[in-house]
Amino acid sequence: MSTFWQRSAALLGRGTSGLHTAFVLAKQGVISPLRPDKLLRIVLAWRRWGISPPLGFAVGSVRHADRPAVIDERGALSYAELSQRTTRLANGLRDRVPGDTRIGVLCRNHHGPVETIVAAAKLGVDVVLLNTGLSTRQLVDVIAEQRVGLLVLDAEFRSHLPNLPEDLDAVLAWTEGTTRHDTLEHLITTSPAKQLPRPGRHSRMIVLTSGTTGTPKGARRPDPPGLAPAASILSRVPLRSGERVLVSAPLFHTWGIAAFQLGSVLGATLVLHRKFDPEYALSAVERHQCTSMFAVPVMLQRILELPDRIRTKYGHDALRIVASSGSALPADLATRFQRAFGPVLYNLYGSTEVSWVSIATPQDLRAAPATAGRPPRGTIVRILGEDGTPVRRGAPGRIFAGNDMLFEGYTNGSSREIRDGLMSTGDLGRIDATGRLFVVGREDDMIISGGENVYPKETEDAIAGMPEVSEAAVIGVDDAEFGQRLAAFVALRADGDLDAERLRDRLRGRLSKFAMPRDVVFLDELPRNATGKVVPRELLARLEA
Repeated sequence: MSTFWQRSAALLGRGTSGLHTAFVLAKQGVISPLRPDKLLRIVLAWRRWGISPPLGFAVGSVRHADRPAVIDERGALSYAELSQRTTRLANGLRDRVPGDTRIGVLCRNHHGPVETIVAAAKLGVDVVLLNTGLSTRQLVDVIAEQRVGLLVLDAEFRSHLPNLPEDLDAVLAWTEGTTRHDTLEHLITTSPAKQLPRPGRHSRMIVLTSGTTGTPKGARRPDPPGLAPAASILSRVPLRSGERVLVSAPLFHTWGIAAFQLGSVLGATLVLHRKFDPEYALSAVERHQCTSMFAVPVMLQRILELPDRIRTKYGHDALRIVASSGSALPADLATRFQRAFGPVLYNLYGSTEVSWVSIATPQDLRAAPATAGRPPRGTIVRILGEDGTPVRRGAPGRIFAGNDMLFEGYTNGSSREIRDGLMSTGDLGRIDATGRLFVVGREDDMIISGGENVYPKETEDAIAGMPEVSEAAVIGVDDAEFGQRLAAFVALRADGDLDAERLRDRLRGRLSKFAMPRDVVFLDELPRNATGKVVPRELLARLEA
């Protein structure tokens, strides 16, 4: 019995932290009374799988076996079905991942990557989540560096296969029509459902960095130490048990994986669509009565760009939470989105390396639309100067954060700078008098122009707030006279009419001389990667063209 209570303490945390975790999870419906036989089955599943992806679906198959776990374009899979299918898939993959090789997943959002991640965890095999926007050359490099022995990919990415290592095993996930290749569905239907032995190790999910400034690096995501990390997020983003969650953020991205992990804790239904389309997203919210949505900011921008006649024909009364992360949320976008959809927007600031740092609620965003919010319980945030000491309140400095889910390092052996247990986010920020965090920009984005420190994000936000502007990005470029200068890249709305001189006139009086963009380049749209982040090197190429 003492072992049970020790495990319980590890699951919830000790002392007041454990009580807070239990309170939040009970409030959101994650913890509720159960029949003794069901509780026993859950305890046995917990002893078998630990805090890992299979546990959430095993618990779901006990508590709500018939509830849909995943809904995609092919239909729904219940918790009981997904639990059994992943056991079959694990048996089918067992002899196809030799030694210490890993499973690579090159898939869009559908049940295939979900089942692969859970099956790999049942085997104790690491999973590398591959960005669908990788070039063949990048894919070759990542597969070699990450020791991928088996690649699970959607049929649309088969064109990469002839250029990949000959000994790389491959299984198709999403297919259209017939194929001669082995498929996940074939493995699931032809493999036994026999119980698997407890894995010798917990599998890790390896997420690639965005690669906007170079080759993507692999970041090892840790196992949650218990339920405290989920409670930390839920204390600020009030997701409830049984949510219907539209996951628009890619599952290969940290934010998509966060939706997957939180969803399994909540016993949620994940509504997935392979490619983001703003109108399809709104129709899915109405059709499936989604109560929450996980997205990246550019997706929210695309929804607002829909003509009113299209946007308003879909109901969204059930939608309580729109959780945004993955890149900076422009202040103007936050204001316009809440004006259109009500006080539903939550903005999580974090990264692949540090997980979460702070969360802005709808109330925070109404009071200060540019804020990244406040750190949730159990998270420490400090603003440090170059010497590592805290700066005065309100002054900009380097953002350092600590929580239960800091990454374990890059797979190449490097890591992020750590001071007093807190990890650098790579961003600059400030904390105002109310305790709200504001991100000024990336450390490597700050430029020195004419001897002045200039933060591109200030200029970017000012331009993005103009009514004619759809989106904007500002970067620093070399300048013979001032050392560096700012260049602005602007996409206008369909009815927008603006030229470079009028744009600069609008900025005069709002920005310092050195924060004014010397170059203004108008584009149809900003170049973005598959996670919605702007790619600076492509902007620079447009300027030099």
